[in-house]
Amino acid sequence: MFERPQSGERAILVHVAIDAAPEPDELHEFSELARSAGAEPLALVSTSRKVPDSRYYIGSGKADEVRELVAAQQAELVIFDNALSPSQERNLEQLLQCRVLDRTGLILDIFAQRARSHEGKLQVELAQLRHLSTRLVRGWTHLERQKGGIGLRGPGETQLETDRRLLGVRIDQIRRRLERVDSRREQGRRARRRNEVPTVSLVGYTNAGKSTLFNRLTEAGVYARDQLFATLDPTLRRVELDDGSPMILADTVGFVSRLPHELVAAFKSTLQETVEADLLLHVVDAHSHQRAVQIAEVEDVLAQIGAHETPRIEVYNKIDLIDAASPRIERDEQGRPQRVWLSAATGDGIDLLRAALTEWFCSDVVSGHLVLGPADGRLRAVLFEQGAIVRENHGNDGGWELDVALRRREYERLKKHEPLLASRWQTDPSEHREAG
Repeated sequence: MFERPQSGERAILVHVAIDAAPEPDELHEFSELARSAGAEPLALVSTSRKVPDSRYYIGSGKADEVRELVAAQQAELVIFDNALSPSQERNLEQLLQCRVLDRTGLILDIFAQRARSHEGKLQVELAQLRHLSTRLVRGWTHLERQKGGIGLRGPGETQLETDRRLLGVRIDQIRRRLERVDSRREQGRRARRRNEVPTVSLVGYTNAGKSTLFNRLTEAGVYARDQLFATLDPTLRRVELDDGSPMILADTVGFVSRLPHELVAAFKSTLQETVEADLLLHVVDAHSHQRAVQIAEVEDVLAQIGAHETPRIEVYNKIDLIDAASPRIERDEQGRPQRVWLSAATGDGIDLLRAALTEWFCSDVVSGHLVLGPADGRLRAVLFEQGAIVRENHGNDGGWELDVALRRREYERLKKHEPLLASRWQTDPSEHREAG
């Protein structure tokens, strides 16, 4: 029987590209992930397959090659840059006679090392327990079946069922604790909404420079290093815009390609700051050759958590690493800030970003026309509370025709909470009148 070692950092890395050639940038990111976890990469095995092998994920010939490498390099760990099934991990450990970790387990380990706050630790533990619950049998391979015969009947399934029950109890405890933490966060969000303080959330691929930018804007001194997942715990700071009005800036966890679903689910309360934000600053590593792929990965996670419709400004960071690049603001067809090019490390372009934020929140009034029916009185009352109704006419059916003027921040916020506003909104009031 193979006893799984409890520690070990000397690692063989295995990357399998499915139906494609291995990408150099993907291999580099994988190596950086392993180093971020504290592993000492000894060798990198890269291969491609049409489909994963059901037994070893890689083919049996490649698995034998990895086994020889493990023996020659005296490796203690093999890390796959792919998601392995529990049976594939078990088969590989039996063949390689060392611990095997997949991409999900690797990222979970990094998060466990980096979490500092009580909430962050609970979220990571929840994700780890959910991942472990599908792999319990791996720790009890000698007890996974009850043996027949006198004196050979062991605890077997009883032990596994006990472990599953204890895991379930712990998962429920963590969920209840996180619900209490989330309740406190929601109270803070409600207070900010009542005080009409906008929230801006920094999002982006890991190591794009979010924490460095956060420090530039807030002088908060948040931990920032040139490594993947340097910071995990969300940090909120008050920032004054150029006209003196306040906003709340939130620094959140960075995203990565193939981010484990366990982590997206576990960090839902933290990522709620992103969902509830009035504006997202999507920080992009402008120097990365994979920036288009990284942008797509971030957009995918934003869609998963329900933040895909939140307005955003793209911040192209690290222009100090690009020849002939200069700080600038790029605008959309309506003349609104769409993209800001800057360097958070040197500070070049930070003034342009502050100007773009000031313009977004303080100088932009949205005017429109609404036709509401008799059953839509709640939205009318909300608009009256905001002081947004410029003119009101009563319709023949008992409804209302409203001319409305809102600051764009309030307009974007109400759109998320009042779907009727978006569906009935007419930018040009004359459209309705001419149609009538």
